[in-house]
Amino acid sequence: MNGTPPPAQPSGRPGSPPGYGPWPGHAAPPGHGAQPGHGAARPAYGPPPGGVPAYGAAPAGYPQPGHAQPGYPQPGYAPPGYPQPGLGGSSAGAGYADWGRRVLALLIDGAIPAAVVLLVVLPLTVIGDLALLLTVGGVAYLAVFAFAIWNSGYRQGTTGQSIGKKVIGIRLVRAQDRQPVGFGPAVGRQLLHVVDAIPFYLGYLWPLWDDRKQTFADKICDTVVVPADR
Repeated sequence: MNGTPPPAQPSGRPGSPPGYGPWPGHAAPPGHGAQPGHGAARPAYGPPPGGVPAYGAAPAGYPQPGHAQPGYPQPGYAPPGYPQPGLGGSSAGAGYADWGRRVLALLIDGAIPAAVVLLVVLPLTVIGDLALLLTVGGVAYLAVFAFAIWNSGYRQGTTGQSIGKKVIGIRLVRAQDRQPVGFGPAVGRQLLHVVDAIPFYLGYLWPLWDDRKQTFADKICDTVVVPADR
């Protein structure tokens, strides 16, 4: 017998052939009896590079709905310095009574005393009684003066409306607070209409092109004429 021991027999357990290992970068296959999914957690699957946006979300690089891009105004809003749609800027003459309505009111206020004078004085002129004409005519003119003080001074000063302005639907107010001017200022304004008449009645025509539709007397007294519902 030879004293050299016999070479070792390979194990009956299957494995890699002698001298051969797993390829570089690859793990060795699981051993015999190991089932996938038993004893080891499956690798987690994360989102792909860059991520997948959630359902309903806008892709990356695009603004969310309802949000404007930087440098642009929000939807539905005008850029600074411009009026909002539907609101608009203030236009010249807006909120003031137009010239035609003021003329109609003035004609109504003047027609009342004129009618009194004609009905009283004209018949006396036809009769030819000079003494009676002077007496009745004087009384008639005093009545006209008193009516003007009451109508254009007291009534217009305390309510903003003479009889003519009431009929037409306009009123005289202070420019700063839109309140009645008062008895004294209303009388003073009526006297200042002489300024409107001196330069060829230019002051009476001034509201045609003035932004606040004022006569010269209105500008001196700081008054405006507006629609009655304002």
